[in-house]
Amino acid sequence: MSAVILIELLMLTMTLHVLMYSGFTKSQKIWYILTFVSVMVCTLAEYFVHCGYYDKSFKIPLTIITVIQFSISPLLAVFFSGALGLHRESRIASLFFLSNILVEIILAPFGLVFYFNDDGYFRGNLFIIYEVYYFIGLAYLIISMIVVGKRFRHRDMWTIIMVLVMLVGGILPMTFWQIHTAYMSIGMCACLCYIYYNDLVQDDIHTALINNEKKLLNMQEHIISGLANLIESRDTDTGEHITRTSKYVKAIAEGAKAIGLYSNEIDDHFISLINTLAPMHDVGKILVSDNILRKPGRLTKEEFDEMKVHAASGGDVVRKMLSGITDEEYLKFASDIATYHHEWWDGTGYPNKLKGTDIPLCARIMAIADVFDALISKRCYKDAMPVEDAIEIIKKESGTHFDPKLVDVFIKYIENEKM
Repeated sequence: MSAVILIELLMLTMTLHVLMYSGFTKSQKIWYILTFVSVMVCTLAEYFVHCGYYDKSFKIPLTIITVIQFSISPLLAVFFSGALGLHRESRIASLFFLSNILVEIILAPFGLVFYFNDDGYFRGNLFIIYEVYYFIGLAYLIISMIVVGKRFRHRDMWTIIMVLVMLVGGILPMTFWQIHTAYMSIGMCACLCYIYYNDLVQDDIHTALINNEKKLLNMQEHIISGLANLIESRDTDTGEHITRTSKYVKAIAEGAKAIGLYSNEIDDHFISLINTLAPMHDVGKILVSDNILRKPGRLTKEEFDEMKVHAASGGDVVRKMLSGITDEEYLKFASDIATYHHEWWDGTGYPNKLKGTDIPLCARIMAIADVFDALISKRCYKDAMPVEDAIEIIKKESGTHFDPKLVDVFIKYIENEKM
């Protein structure tokens, strides 16, 4: 009796879990509920028939209960296969197994599969019919698990073996020695299969999420690269500035990480972000007129004030362009680079005159890369400067324009590149 109560409570709990669980479709939930409810019905029927309190006056109701039990038992495999996602196969299989219902109903009055007399329940001469259906159901369930495992590319043979052992451990004693433990083992196997399939579903969902995230990141990078190239084409003779500056910021960040500099901020994720988002540093130039961007001579004070707009408004431009296709961390990182890469270490830069480590680290790194590449590049208003002269300027402005610790990292990188 205790075992019956336990399996009933277990199946009831699983049914409630299925009803509350949001990870399955309505069709899957129906199949699972059919499985667990069927185990409950068969377990109760088994108990009523073999509880030891037999009364011959109950022969007819017990016969009806047993017909229901014998009809449902082989269908358990079909129900659970449907829950595993094999809907089409289960519908086809159900036509075969439903024939068992007709057989049981037709043969029940003649006692050929089972019968009740004054002493209780007995197996009929054709009890093998029920056993054949039952073992076909068992084989069908095992095959279904293998098929589902292959479908999810996660064939857990040990789980399948465990289920098989539990089923055999419950069914063989019932078949050969009339020790009625079958539905306890079936119920436990149903729970195990449910957990197994749920894990497969979660693995598949996780893989899909990772693939979608990769696609989103790839889309973001293409958008960023396209926007940066579009803006860069208005400002310089080539679009290689963004490629080179991305290379420089990555090298500085990696060099800093290697020596433990700013280790509370610089990790692999930081390096990936700054390499990806460096092209956005001048995105605010979309608000600056071509007359200023392409002016061959020195800018007037008024023109320079207008040029500063690209930094002051850079963060807002970034957010408008990328909002809705990325998260807040991504937006803030890109916004900081676009807004603060013209701030100076000594607090004399623009747009907010931030000083020292108040300037976001990504912007301090970007400042070195941006200025160095601007110095060695030919622009409409100047010729390219020799690398050696550019290095001397970067060194000279260490501690005023640039973070001195980052300058040391950058100079070491450039010197190694020249060797």
